[in-house]
Amino acid sequence: MNDRISIKNLKVFAYHGVLPEEKRSGQYFYLDIELYGDYLMACLLDRLDEAVNYDEVCNCAYKAMTENTFDLIERAAQVVCDSILKEFERVSEVEVTLKKPHAPVKCDIEYAAVTIRRGRENYR
Repeated sequence: MNDRISIKNLKVFAYHGVLPEEKRSGQYFYLDIELYGDYLMACLLDRLDEAVNYDEVCNCAYKAMTENTFDLIERAAQVVCDSILKEFERVSEVEVTLKKPHAPVKCDIEYAAVTIRRGRENYR
């Protein structure tokens, strides 16, 4: 199962963070999502019903990010993984990198990020 579908820089406005102003004002987050699985039948048959619809994955991740509020981006990334694995049974593993470009740090950074990778075996 080395096949991979990649979604890069899904832009989501949400209200995650430890500081009260982060929860009040919100900010943009960016997600990179890697969907691992066996997509051979999609490759051979050229049929969407044999693939993972990345529009639906984007909507799933967007919903997970916007319907919840968390202190930590680690928790937000975990919920995105949980939602994808629950909704898309063709995905055997998912890796999510959640980037926070406006992290409240005193140094000049491009973004702070967390990357987590979860598989179905994490849920048995």
